[in-house]
Amino acid sequence: MSPAVRIWHRLRIILEMIKFEHTVFALPFALIGMLLAADGWPSGRVVGWILVAMVGARSSAMAFNRLVDREIDRRNPRTAGRALPAGLLTPTQVWLFVAATTALFLLAAAQLNRLALALAPVALAIIWGYSFTKRFTTLSHLILGFALGIAPSAAWIAVRGSLALPPLLLTAAVMGWVGGFDIIYSLQDEAFDRRHRLRSLPAHLGAARALLLSRLLHLGTIGILLWLPQWITLGGWYTLGVGVTAALLAYEHALVKPDDLSRVNAAFFTVNGFISIGLLCFTALDLAARGRF
Repeated sequence: MSPAVRIWHRLRIILEMIKFEHTVFALPFALIGMLLAADGWPSGRVVGWILVAMVGARSSAMAFNRLVDREIDRRNPRTAGRALPAGLLTPTQVWLFVAATTALFLLAAAQLNRLALALAPVALAIIWGYSFTKRFTTLSHLILGFALGIAPSAAWIAVRGSLALPPLLLTAAVMGWVGGFDIIYSLQDEAFDRRHRLRSLPAHLGAARALLLSRLLHLGTIGILLWLPQWITLGGWYTLGVGVTAALLAYEHALVKPDDLSRVNAAFFTVNGFISIGLLCFTALDLAARGRF
């Protein structure tokens, strides 16, 4: 096998390890923040560097998380087959990937504006710091939500070079949305987390009460999304998108019961992928209907 083929093979394993396709969760909300900041479509240069920054940051954070959690993953039957505990990759290889994607993120921030670059280390501290939180706080789900939720605010900064209330509301909405669905996902590890003293909410509260809290977080998300048009011009298409989001969240919760986790993956990935992409599409339609494109 040639060196180029070996590198490509390792890269494919890394991309599978970090679940590259899950970029679909945060990226659409970053694009919503970008569209609202520009009141339409910004320059192609800005769009391109925002995409580079998002891919770099998210890839760096996920690879870092796999490194930090590799011993936990090795002990958990559900995750023991991941690349690091299974020996498909070495820590050195993954550290090199973290370094490369972090450099890519910093380069993109530098190409956008001074505030984006100044805040880039803060963003890295947030998205890397999440990886340690389940060891000492039950708020880890919300911290993950905040780590993904800074995406629309970061995109707003990338366009305007400043921050305002609308992107902060989007950050809060994403924080509740991600926190809620991460609780659902963590139901799979309730017994493992309790046995190894990891501070997930299902391990702390039990499945039924954790699911109730997840529903409340998602209700809060819908409330914030409905409040957003009070602070920035958005119309009927956006409101319809929020209604569709609410219906999809209701469906997500219908899929999962405390004593039946057989459809967790459908609830976690499929439904939430539709939510993020769908709200982006409805927001874009709203702007298009007002002649912003």
